[in-house]
Amino acid sequence: MHNSSYWINYFSQNLTKKRIDWSIHPMLTTEEKREILKSLQAWQLGETSDGANLISAATKHAKQLNDPDYIAAIRLFIQEEQKHGENLGKYLDVIGEERIKKNWGDSLFRKFRGLNRQMEFWTIAVITVESAAQLFYQCLKEATNCSLLKQICTDILIDEAAHITFQTERLSLIYRHKNPVWRFVAYHAYTCFYFSTTMVVWLAHRRLFKAGNLQFSGYLYKMNLKFRKTIKKLKPDQVKDVILSKSVQV
Repeated sequence: MHNSSYWINYFSQNLTKKRIDWSIHPMLTTEEKREILKSLQAWQLGETSDGANLISAATKHAKQLNDPDYIAAIRLFIQEEQKHGENLGKYLDVIGEERIKKNWGDSLFRKFRGLNRQMEFWTIAVITVESAAQLFYQCLKEATNCSLLKQICTDILIDEAAHITFQTERLSLIYRHKNPVWRFVAYHAYTCFYFSTTMVVWLAHRRLFKAGNLQFSGYLYKMNLKFRKTIKKLKPDQVKDVILSKSVQV
């Protein structure tokens, strides 16, 4: 597991890398635009949060662990997310489309996040959404022949892989500090949230996924694989843990 200093260095260096050639003229057909535009606008909006609630949760968490560097790492993580939003917004600008201000999926997710200020919730939320985002951006990349859009997607996909590792490590740390009974409860809560969100993302962006040649069965299969690599690996043998815990109490 990497410490917070590692992530400060990683994000600081990664933010300096320029992987997009903005001199490329966007080449997007009318049909391609019709298939991707609404999802592109909605996802761009979702990438533009100021991160205030996340910083608040991270600050509280960092104080509990006496790890002030974690706050700086989270701020840099947010900068990368905002970079994604700005690059997607810039692309919308150059193809002559608006940056929307409101979307039902984004509004729902923001309200849900506002109900919980704990770092545990934020980590599971980010892991889930960014797992779906990897599929979203891969499909967006495949849905058109626009070189500029493909570069934007590639840049985001590179960042997202590290983001998931960053958050998975944090969730693992939080999870390990729970007693066996609460680990059992938490794992099933994580699972419910992950697959519920997975379904919402499909319903909101199925047209884009299909344009990128990903049908529902394939989407669900890939999201399940990502679940196994992130959340499911937290679970050693929880039934055994709970039984042992109760035995000790008796």
